Amino acid sequence: MSSTSAWPLLRLPGLRWLLAYRIGAMLSYQIVAVAVGWQLYQRTGDPLALGLVGLAEVLPYFCVAPFAGHLVDHLRRRRLGLFACTGLLLTAAALLASTHPALAAIGVWPVYAAIALTGMVRAFLTPVYMALFARVLPRQHYAGGASLGSITFTTALVAGPAIGGGLIALGDSALAYAVAMLCAGLAGLALWRLRVDDHPPAGPAQPIFTSIAEGARFVWRTPIMLGAMALDMFSVLLGGVVAMLPAFINDVLAAGPQALGLLRAAPALGALVVGIWLTRHPPGRHAGWLLLAAAAGFGLSILGFASSRQLWVAAFFLLCYGAFDGVSVVVRQTIFQLATPDAMRGRVSSINGIFISSSNELGAFYAGSMARVLGLLPAMLLGGSAVLAVVAITAWRNPALRRLDLRQLH
Repeated sequence: MSSTSAWPLLRLPGLRWLLAYRIGAMLSYQIVAVAVGWQLYQRTGDPLALGLVGLAEVLPYFCVAPFAGHLVDHLRRRRLGLFACTGLLLTAAALLASTHPALAAIGVWPVYAAIALTGMVRAFLTPVYMALFARVLPRQHYAGGASLGSITFTTALVAGPAIGGGLIALGDSALAYAVAMLCAGLAGLALWRLRVDDHPPAGPAQPIFTSIAEGARFVWRTPIMLGAMALDMFSVLLGGVVAMLPAFINDVLAAGPQALGLLRAAPALGALVVGIWLTRHPPGRHAGWLLLAAAAGFGLSILGFASSRQLWVAAFFLLCYGAFDGVSVVVRQTIFQLATPDAMRGRVSSINGIFISSSNELGAFYAGSMARVLGLLPAMLLGGSAVLAVVAITAWRNPALRRLDLRQLH
């Protein structure tokens, strides 16, 4: 197998089923995200309602994620993944029920309750994936596998919003939620078909809070991992423009749900293109500088998007936004896989999720709140400028991350 190409790794059946699980789960989640945003903004006309979606999801996520990581390190990983897929299916079913006129008449709280369930089950999705990833691939192929995982992830980010927007245009949010249920079921089926040793590593059982604290100490004592997580967390937290797309499309571009699907898909399309390129040119010697440059490009893309007044210009800047984020995803995942002991993958992945995944939802709440206070466009411009400041501070304060060479982690 060529050391410069990751595509031959797809010959491994375990990796194929694992990637199918990931794309099915992400399609379900992304279709729901598009449908919920459109449903709520049509009902309320308030950008803060979009920000509250993030808050409704992140609070349960924060509560469950540390315990999810502990369980992934101590229980069968496939069973936990099947539990999470079942939860995604139930979430979509609950949202489908919320579109019924009888429930719609009592307000939007059933929608937020269903999103809270999403936050709880999503806490298991990535730790399960990361723990099984290390079981289906040899260590020397982690960087290539991370690129393929990024392609899979971003393919779902491209297809999910496009499918969600198209389904809303064809029918309504109810149709989108039904398809999301199907995707969640297919993700569970792929995980059930996966044949891999998913038993937790052998070792003495630890009290749950001791186990969680051990994972936190490991991350805190690994400056490269901590710096990469913090850089992404603050960048996404301060630069959360995607959650405001329904308001931007309605108030600035004066477009419809088809434009929502297009713009929601644009960042993922950019990340997909970058992911494909990185399968042939995996990050290595200058990975630290590459990560910092990508974060700076992310901030500049936000500023360009906020200045856009035409659909194609907005789509271009969101494409760049996703491309820069895609570089960051591959570098971070490679760091995580190479630097984490197998016995701690679940806990470290959960901490990574608290830093990174939850920052999307907190960023949505922050963006909605700032849009309410400052106005939609000033809030976006402030967010892009703040991201550039975070990059500068990280480059100054974390020389280990700045000098990162991924070849030294092998």
